[in-house]
Amino acid sequence: MLNTPFSILVMGVSGSGKSHVGRLLAERCQAKFIDADDYHSAANVAKMARLEPLDDADRADWLATLAELYRQSRADGEPLVIGCSALKASYRGLLRGGAPDLRIVYLDGDYELLSQRLASRQSHFFGGDSMLRSQLETLEPPPQNEAIWLSISQPPLQIVEQAVTALTASFNS
Repeated sequence: MLNTPFSILVMGVSGSGKSHVGRLLAERCQAKFIDADDYHSAANVAKMARLEPLDDADRADWLATLAELYRQSRADGEPLVIGCSALKASYRGLLRGGAPDLRIVYLDGDYELLSQRLASRQSHFFGGDSMLRSQLETLEPPPQNEAIWLSISQPPLQIVEQAVTALTASFNS
């Protein structure tokens, strides 16, 4: 369906569904999925558990690790989807260091829906409203001509189908 190897970033703030949609997308595209949260250092996890937002210095090694995962998957000839907040353009630039032709799927949602989703979570280290507001303040959405923008108000499988359609067109152009 999609040319291999390919590298896809499913991005958005916490509560946008990047892990869930990313897993479904990877399955649909026969790619490996990585949840970027699994690669945070113990210090980053502890900081987030204290409801302290991460800064650029906290994210530097984490982003370098993710870029290396993209680089390695390309070297191995394996498609890879990573679910990652990638809030700033500079973060996405670092990720492109491992995958110059990185395709971005941006999961867009409003504060109300994101807040509702986070309130319903049982086991996640993300710490509530203040952290959501911090992420939204930090967020630099990708330009629409550089990413596939999809609304999180839709069911996850519908989001995945729209992503596959757009990605297929992107890779075939």
